[in-house]
Amino acid sequence: MERKLMTKLKQWKEDKNRKPLIIRGARQVGKTWIMKEFGKRYFDQFVYINFDENRRMKDLFEGNIDPKTILMLLNAETGISIHSETTLIIFDEVQEVPRALMSLKYFYEEAPEYPVIAAGSLLGVALHEG
Repeated sequence: MERKLMTKLKQWKEDKNRKPLIIRGARQVGKTWIMKEFGKRYFDQFVYINFDENRRMKDLFEGNIDPKTILMLLNAETGISIHSETTLIIFDEVQEVPRALMSLKYFYEEAPEYPVIAAGSLLGVALHEG
């Protein structure tokens, strides 16, 4: 299973027309592990944001959600200099912050060179709310 997932993630990374990737699944099935492991294996560094545990990151998305602003604030918050070629951005438990989920659209439109993966349990419920 791990090899299949890692192969698919590697293909996604190498795709010239990649979009931000959303991983959905039940709780405790390995979403966080696979994202972090992918970041360790195939990038120089990764920025990991868990919206369920970090109130300050939730607040970050209350303002402007354009990629330049988000990248600047992530850099300031994490102390990691984010580079499109070498840094994977991971948004975990993204269902907790709908504006973070919405920001993926802007990453695709305005900053597609940045690899972004988002994951969440009950994400299907959050996506179809209302």
